[in-house]
Amino acid sequence: MSRTRYWSVRNARWLKTLYASVEWLLIKANPLLQKIGYERLDRPFVRIEKMTKGVLLDSQSCGQCIVSFTGLSCPMNCPKAMRNGPCGGVRDDGTCEVKPDMKCVWVLAWEGNKRLSNDGYPIQVVQPPMDHRLIGHSAWLRELRLKTRDPAAASSDEI
Repeated sequence: MSRTRYWSVRNARWLKTLYASVEWLLIKANPLLQKIGYERLDRPFVRIEKMTKGVLLDSQSCGQCIVSFTGLSCPMNCPKAMRNGPCGGVRDDGTCEVKPDMKCVWVLAWEGNKRLSNDGYPIQVVQPPMDHRLIGHSAWLRELRLKTRDPAAASSDEI
């Protein structure tokens, strides 16, 4: 899957546009999604996310996607699972200290971030630690609830 990771970073600008379009559609569909129920929609959305984000971004489906901050490079591909990186173990040639045959996820993230130049440098925003209770849940629905200001949104207590 590293090929898709490299591809997504090289194509970060238009993928970000595609991502924003999906977000716009979800926001428009939110009243209907709310009526159906987020809990009922979680599993189907997880399957869709695995198919789309898994293929396009080599996403690891952590339930709290931050690829818009990391140049469309999923940081959960880091062997150390660093959400704020790099870890300091990047070799001179840009490969990972743990897996020398793999390009460092954070080197890719910086490359992708440069391609999103009109967005500034969102990679510099420190991300919260990963909440392992959200693994296997839809990141899109969680983000939708945050964007539409659903008070129960990102509350991991309900998961």
